[in-house]
Amino acid sequence: MEAVHAFSGTCSDQILSDSERGDQKFVFLGTPISGRHHQSRMQKRLSARPSGTLESTRSGRRFDSELRPVTPEIKTEMPWLILRLLREEDAGELFLRNDQNRDHLRQWMPWLDETKSASDTLNFIRRSLESATAGTQYHYAFLLDGELVGVIGFNSIEKLNHCATMGYWLAKSQMGRGYMTAAVKALIEEGFQQLALNRIQARVATGNYQSQAVCDRLGLKKEGVLRQAEWLYDHYVDLTMNSVLRTEW
Repeated sequence: MEAVHAFSGTCSDQILSDSERGDQKFVFLGTPISGRHHQSRMQKRLSARPSGTLESTRSGRRFDSELRPVTPEIKTEMPWLILRLLREEDAGELFLRNDQNRDHLRQWMPWLDETKSASDTLNFIRRSLESATAGTQYHYAFLLDGELVGVIGFNSIEKLNHCATMGYWLAKSQMGRGYMTAAVKALIEEGFQQLALNRIQARVATGNYQSQAVCDRLGLKKEGVLRQAEWLYDHYVDLTMNSVLRTEW
């Protein structure tokens, strides 16, 4: 399956993995954020905020950071494949794609059982936008000729260490065509060139051969295996730590 083992992470990783199970879930708990006006304000902040300063929409506080503003839409080497920051209006289509690929994704994604309705997906997107404004996570819709067929992003960004953990998944019907490799390549380039990251990593379940193949094709180095590092429904899985440094890319 072309999906690294998580949508979460610290620099220690959906993969779009990180060590905290709560970070890996596709559904986030918390107070719902009011609709389209909120999203519109955050989209403006994401595209217009000055380099080096990130704003929290919840408290009005500002955080010092050397990370640069994110690109709202990333082009890939395939003209028909675009990565675009998730929007609230993506909730219905994204949940449908989750539901259509439930058996496929459940092999490696620990958050599937918690995504039961489009409202769950909407809550995830709203929290994702909050995290994007804070500069700690960026989740992109994987658009193939305008159709949403997956999600890719930085599930966790350590601003102090300039380190990010990737996560991604793709609909089963679109696998085996090189799309994920092109998307991950574009995301890595975004991380190094636009966000000025120093290290980008991905934690992949040792049995998830197709996700590992994406990392291998792009030259990420295998640093070792994290033993029983993730609980997957009813058993633990080992995760291979893959990484690439700015100087290696």
